[in-house]
Amino acid sequence: MKYENLAKQIIDLVGGTDNVNSVYHCITRLRFKLKDESKADTDALKNLDGVVTVQKSGGQYQVVIGNHVADVYKAVESVGGFSANSDQNAEQDDEEKGNLFDRFIDLISGIFTPILGVLAASGMIKGFNALFVALNWLEESDGTYQILNATGDGLFYFLPILLGYTAMKKFGGSPFLGIVIAMALVYPDLEGIPESGEPLYTLFSGTLFESPIYIEFFGIPVILMTYSMSVIPIIISTFFAAKLEKFFTRVIPAVVRMFLVPMFTLLIIVPITFLVIGPIATWASQLIGEATISVYNLSPILAGLFLGGFWLVFVMFGLHWGLVPIAINNIASQGQDPILALIFAHSFALAGAILAVWIRSKNQKTKTLSAPAFISAIFGVTEPGMYGIALPLKRPFIITIISSAIGGAFLGLFGTIGYVMGGLGVFQLPSFIPPEGINMSVIGAIIVAIGAFILAFVLTYFFGAINKIENTEETSETDNTEAEDVAPSTTNVTEGKVISPIKGEIVPLADVGDPVFAQGAMGDGIAIRPAEGEVLSPVDGTVETLFPSKHAIGLKTNDGLEVLVHIGLDTVNLEGKHFETHITQGDKVSIGQPLISVDIDQVKEAGYDIVTPVIITNASDSATMKKTDSKEVVQGDVLLELS
Repeated sequence: MKYENLAKQIIDLVGGTDNVNSVYHCITRLRFKLKDESKADTDALKNLDGVVTVQKSGGQYQVVIGNHVADVYKAVESVGGFSANSDQNAEQDDEEKGNLFDRFIDLISGIFTPILGVLAASGMIKGFNALFVALNWLEESDGTYQILNATGDGLFYFLPILLGYTAMKKFGGSPFLGIVIAMALVYPDLEGIPESGEPLYTLFSGTLFESPIYIEFFGIPVILMTYSMSVIPIIISTFFAAKLEKFFTRVIPAVVRMFLVPMFTLLIIVPITFLVIGPIATWASQLIGEATISVYNLSPILAGLFLGGFWLVFVMFGLHWGLVPIAINNIASQGQDPILALIFAHSFALAGAILAVWIRSKNQKTKTLSAPAFISAIFGVTEPGMYGIALPLKRPFIITIISSAIGGAFLGLFGTIGYVMGGLGVFQLPSFIPPEGINMSVIGAIIVAIGAFILAFVLTYFFGAINKIENTEETSETDNTEAEDVAPSTTNVTEGKVISPIKGEIVPLADVGDPVFAQGAMGDGIAIRPAEGEVLSPVDGTVETLFPSKHAIGLKTNDGLEVLVHIGLDTVNLEGKHFETHITQGDKVSIGQPLISVDIDQVKEAGYDIVTPVIITNASDSATMKKTDSKEVVQGDVLLELS
């Protein structure tokens, strides 16, 4: 398994398998439900190779992986053995602690995330099919069109069935029971108004809720609705079904529980859904749809400015899940939706900013990250570029938000609307094609996407301050100047030498107040009592280990020596407070390059000894170590030398 080692590290750092209630994944993230989030080592996870970043939102502990998240998830599932108890874990989710809003976001994401891939795929097929008709490549009477339409429309028509499964599982019930409830809702003979026959009577005449009654259930009038493509009715009915199932499981004897529990649950919940839940939920869906369209009609430009500008922020905190079901509901109840159309420009704006970073950056790691992040953004997957490039550099992220907001305003101006749940990025475009064919709103969307891309690219290229903001860029740019000014004596450093990383007073290792260092358990070396808080690289090499608490760094020289710089004693307890890192794990570093800044006065005030051991951890027994005879050193002095 390619990702087995990464999976083991992730599981360990989230607190082990015993700390995991459940885990699933979306397009870029592993979404954990942890029993105790305080047991997770967030800083270590962020520094883990293969992890983009970590987010906590909606009661979820989200580990952002990137495009290969599905492969990592399989490894996590296999290593942790989570698949065997996923249904039990889902039941625990129902009792998740947290505020109401967090629980709502977690609920929505848990229901919709499992079908997100096929939802987007089906929307793309429908969108392209509409494009083929608009270009006169197909006629609606053609068999090719009809089969493609069935392929794309099948999911949406039977959407309640998929939601019956995912929602019931989320609520801790039997997923197949949710499927059967949904099947009853879309059963052809009970869907909508019969083609023939007069209604028995009409309820709520003259109101918004006027309903003809064609059938009764034990004398109770049944308001027939069209539940295909609906969202809210099945979610509400499965919520109550899960409660009923748990109740019957407790009271029915085990010997007949297998068939009596689902039977009694169905006999109660299906009629109640047709009589009460379905009509009320459908009316609520229609009101939500009309309210959303009304806000959009009030000012499409302001709506686009807001949604376009804040969409990436919503994604960061997982808040976009509160809008996605509204968009799906709008398409089901209104036949169109403006929400997801107005955010169309955001991924293209991000792609433009990333391309500028890719071109301008002088840091090889940034360039390597930019390539896949740029491609992902074009196809609508924004997390790799957002977390890996734009956010760390700050200005590109701000520029992306501005460009996306302007793009959203113009999308509102052009009247761009979504008619199906389409794909992401460039694949979302066909979803904007109305039944009558390509119009100015579609052409406007193309213009906006290109415009947002160019605007973000130009602003980032000229005003992104890429090489000034990026720490690794800043140090690499100044290596040839600052390193010479700080450490002129190290220009021709030979192999086996370790240069002083910090200015201060020499302390023999045996006098260090920590027996691990004093007794040489970590290796031989020397210690320095710092006079100032700038720690520079003592060698040319690679950052092998950067502790999450930022108090220690492990370096490996180009000739294989492993050097540990440990800033202070027991300073791990500060958990990174008063420390600032200028590099990341895996970076190449040069002698004199800034590694860590520390406020030594604050560390002392916190009660910690600031003495800093510098250790060679892998020196061979046959090697002879020469230590400096100086009482005090500055950055650049030779500290240790092996021969």
